[in-house]
Amino acid sequence: MPVEFLGIGGTNNGSETSPRSGPSFDKQYALRLARAHQEYGWDRVLFAYGSGSPDPAQVAAYVATKVTDLDILLAHRANVSYPTYALKTFATLDQISDGRLTVHFITGGNDHEQGREGDVLTKDARYSRTREYIQIVKKGWTSREPFDHEGEHYSFRDFVSDVFPVQNPRPSVSFGGSSPAAYAAGGAEADIYGLWGEPLADTAQQIVSIKEAALRAGRADVPRIQVAFRPIIAPTEELAWEKAHRVLGDLRRAGANRRRSSGSPENTGSQRLLDVAARGERHDRALWTPTAAATGGAGNSNALVGTPETVAEALLDYYDLGVEIISARGYDILDDAIDFGRYVIPLVREGVAERDRDKAAALSSVGS
Repeated sequence: MPVEFLGIGGTNNGSETSPRSGPSFDKQYALRLARAHQEYGWDRVLFAYGSGSPDPAQVAAYVATKVTDLDILLAHRANVSYPTYALKTFATLDQISDGRLTVHFITGGNDHEQGREGDVLTKDARYSRTREYIQIVKKGWTSREPFDHEGEHYSFRDFVSDVFPVQNPRPSVSFGGSSPAAYAAGGAEADIYGLWGEPLADTAQQIVSIKEAALRAGRADVPRIQVAFRPIIAPTEELAWEKAHRVLGDLRRAGANRRRSSGSPENTGSQRLLDVAARGERHDRALWTPTAAATGGAGNSNALVGTPETVAEALLDYYDLGVEIISARGYDILDDAIDFGRYVIPLVREGVAERDRDKAAALSSVGS
């Protein structure tokens, strides 16, 4: 089974631990970061979405024309444009990138953030809308004949696009979430299902839920599983843990908690991260939860701490659960992307190759 690595396609050098030193969209930094991912063995980078952030589709298009052999994961919120408009944007970007696009559809887990752009639906209604949105986008990508749509959230007549993706039949669809509503929508529609890093047993339980939802939706296949971490690596275990505690201090000094809405997080994924943190700081080989606790369970926030060898072995444990895509992003975004690509990715790829050789040998011995 192959393994892929997803990094971050940032637009500036800011992170949770340090403010940016330039504009929100620093074109040269965006190119430098993408080229570093390309050079050091990453497969794809994510262009994330925020209500006030630079438009990720345009940033991705800019980078795609400058950096080849690096795939694109474009984040898109279903509330910010009509699906017929969005599917043309995606198809055009797939053309610009020569077929390197995957689209990650965001449902939204925070009412305040959604409300910044006029979204007032409840969480379950948002998942229903996202599922309908994805269905329309898929059909628009592949239908050469005009079609009508009459749904719960969208209605239109006689639509057909004049621009289609390079990929046949269409680009892949990525999705995330940890609630029953999320499992139902993503299990039905996603090609890739993204999870935040949790202990192995919790991740295994989520994978079962996703696969069960896919089967209930009548699918013959199941989504590929992606899991996200914040790696903190150093040449020795002692240095790695010293670095981890410096990162934690920076997070606390930066007031990451204050950037979130007051009170408990609304989305199930963040609630799960805080629950894991309450159960203990360290789990399995290298999972460390204080970074998640310090940010109120914000997004991808659980760390993997240790030497490259320790972190690689921890990632291989997730691979053995059935995780095919590893999402990783450090706190010093550029330098950590280089270090992770240089020191961790080759170890994980070799571990996967070794497992494939062992499986092939076992099958050969059974057949002989």
